[in-house]
Amino acid sequence: MDNNLSNPLTRYRNEEFSEQSQDYPGLQSKMDPKPDGDMADYEGHELLIGRHALVTGGDSGIGRAVAIGFAKEGADVAISFLPDEEEDAKEVAELIEKAGRKAVLLPADLRKRGEAERVVNDAVKEFGSLELLVMNAAIQQHSDSLEELSLDSVHDTFEVNIISMFEMTKAAVPHMKPGSVILTSTSVQGFRPTPILLDYASTKAAIANFSINLAQELASKGIRVNSVAPGPIWTPLQVCGGQPKSGVPSFGHEEPLDRAGQPDELAPIYIFLASNLASYVTGQVYGATGGQGINL
Repeated sequence: MDNNLSNPLTRYRNEEFSEQSQDYPGLQSKMDPKPDGDMADYEGHELLIGRHALVTGGDSGIGRAVAIGFAKEGADVAISFLPDEEEDAKEVAELIEKAGRKAVLLPADLRKRGEAERVVNDAVKEFGSLELLVMNAAIQQHSDSLEELSLDSVHDTFEVNIISMFEMTKAAVPHMKPGSVILTSTSVQGFRPTPILLDYASTKAAIANFSINLAQELASKGIRVNSVAPGPIWTPLQVCGGQPKSGVPSFGHEEPLDRAGQPDELAPIYIFLASNLASYVTGQVYGATGGQGINL
C-alpha cells in the first residue's frame, strides 16, 4: 500500500555539486544544478487569499520559493532584488502571474540607506495595503580570517542583513492591520557559527533577537513576528562568495541528513507562519537545518 512517505535523505539531490563560482550577487539561472525553488509540485489551499506581500531577495533562493508559494496560496506579491538580478526576478514574476496573482518588481540596493523605506512605500502604492512582509535579503561573503575581513564588507553585510530590517519595519508597520505578519530569515549560523562567516553569522544572531523582541512590541497591535533559521540551502549565496569554491561540492553534507536543503523545502514553513493557521505563533524561531539543533 502506498503510504505517501518521502525519504528525506533522497527526496532532493544528495550527490555532490560541481565546483563552481559566480561574481556577486550571482544568478540562480546560471547555477548547476539550479535550485529546486519554483514550487512546481506545490498545490495551494487559498491560505493567503486577499493578502499583499513584500518579499526581499525574492528573485532567487528561499525568497523566490516563498514568493511563488505565497502566490499559489492567493497573495499578490512584490519582490525586491538587486538590479543585477533582474533576469531571475522576471522569471519569478512570470510564475507569480501564472498562479493568477499580481507581481510587482522592485529593484533596490539595500546597502543604501533609504532604499528599504522606498521599497515598502512602492509596494503599498501598488497594492493599497500590506499584510505580509518577508525580510529575507542577505549578503554572505566568506573570509578566511579576521585579518582578511574588510570593514567595508562588514558594513555592507550589516546594512543589508539587519539594519535594513529596522528601516523596513518602521516604514511597514503603520500600514499593517491586525492579522498582518512579519517574517525574517535568520540562520543556523546565528546559533552555530562558522569562523569563515564571522560577519554574516553575527547579523543572523542579531536577526533572531530582533524578531523575538519585535514580536513582543507588536503583539498588542495584532501583528505576529516570527523567524526561520535555515541550515545549508542550495542558493546563489553559496556560489557567489558565501562558500570557498572548493567547499561547494560537499556543501550540506556535514548535516545529519547528508545533503543540502532546497528552497522548496523552506517555503511551506513561511506559508504556515504567514497564514491564519499560525494565529497563536509569534516570537518564535523555526529551524530547518537538516539536523543541526538551534539553541536560543
